Amino acid sequence: MAQAASIDGASLGLPWAVPFSGMLLSIALLPLLAPQFWHHHFGKVTAGWALAFLLPFGLQFGWATALAGLVHALLAEYLPFVLLLTALFTVSGGIHLRGNLRGTPLLNTAMLALGTLLASVMGTTGAAMLLIRPLLRANDDRRQRAHVVVFFIFLVANIGGSLTPLGDPPLFLGFLKGVDFFWTLSHIWSETLFLSLALLAIFFLLDSWFYRQEGRRPFDPTPTDSDRLRIEGSANFLLLAAVVALVLMSGLWQPGVVFSVLGTELALQGLLRDLGFIAITLLSLWRTPARVHAANQFGWAPMQEVAKLFAGIFLTIIPVIAMLQAGTAGPFAAVVRTVTGADGQPIPAMYFWATGLLSGFLDNAPTYLVFFNTAGGEAQSLMHQFPTTLAAISGGAVFMGALSYIGNAPNLMVKAIAEDRGVRMPSFFGYMAWSIGILVPLFLVLTWFWHR
Repeated sequence: MAQAASIDGASLGLPWAVPFSGMLLSIALLPLLAPQFWHHHFGKVTAGWALAFLLPFGLQFGWATALAGLVHALLAEYLPFVLLLTALFTVSGGIHLRGNLRGTPLLNTAMLALGTLLASVMGTTGAAMLLIRPLLRANDDRRQRAHVVVFFIFLVANIGGSLTPLGDPPLFLGFLKGVDFFWTLSHIWSETLFLSLALLAIFFLLDSWFYRQEGRRPFDPTPTDSDRLRIEGSANFLLLAAVVALVLMSGLWQPGVVFSVLGTELALQGLLRDLGFIAITLLSLWRTPARVHAANQFGWAPMQEVAKLFAGIFLTIIPVIAMLQAGTAGPFAAVVRTVTGADGQPIPAMYFWATGLLSGFLDNAPTYLVFFNTAGGEAQSLMHQFPTTLAAISGGAVFMGALSYIGNAPNLMVKAIAEDRGVRMPSFFGYMAWSIGILVPLFLVLTWFWHR
């Protein structure tokens, strides 16, 4: 984001968005049109689009500038992101809920509700990685399972993280900008409750219908020793708490010690946080019994896929964010103008949809910052004078991350884990058919009652 800010987005044209658009279209179309090619070569495709941005950028702005941009994207943005995901992926993979979980509509709904509650405490990524494996295992004998994962992405990987800065990166950035820790909890709890209850009700009805269609027989109510639930790898809960503590430390502790690498400033607290993530990952791998990893079918393929795809996204998104940050002077001036009325006052409904729609296809953290700054950029003013605008920006960034697989980091990871377990997940556009058909009507209702 700092690199994007150093580029004059007003001087860039829309062709600079082509590599990023190519990344999105590749993720959307190639698994559908050429699944074998994509499965074996998605890393090469990602590298190709990254070079399609870096090489022209170097030729126009100079190779030193291109190298500085690469280093910034790698050290300041991509590595902290991947190290956090790796730590959460590894720690959650070391927790196994042993017992005969049965994927009934009631159990599935209860697990989705639990994950939604946990997401604001341990982050959407943490909650998603903790619960997706037990949920998949509970439904491993069901014929229809994709809808369970889709609603899991809606609720646990996105909407559930809307109440605290720990829940989702955009809210954490707002916290660093001066938004009170409990501000979102006190201002958008009703929106979160409405979406959560509506989605849980829709899911229960839909899952019950699928369940009846499968002609399931009643289970034997007499429990056996193998039926009794117990947790293995419980030491990983302490490591999970350590991950949360490291994230909080990096935001609250400001020693003022900064190191510079080719113009990229790396704060001491960030370096210690990232080293902590590495230590937690290694400690979890060392301390977790092999039988727990085997029971969870733990493997690195989902993490590798997410790491490679987001490497391309983090690089190709640089000019897109710069053009957005140029405001009315940039190529996306029309987007910025839509959120402001003729009287110069912000329009909450437009902020909700503009922030949300862009968050569904761009990184929702910088998108949040763009519209936070468009609305004035002063936390105290937004919290007290324009609370509905700040609520619209916050809700849009978190809620609408569920619109596509790339709207929020855990979306793609949950999809990869589910596919690794044999679940036939919808394609990129197939998933959007679910999100548009179910989420958009709920967002329209939310806009009518909360953001008019």
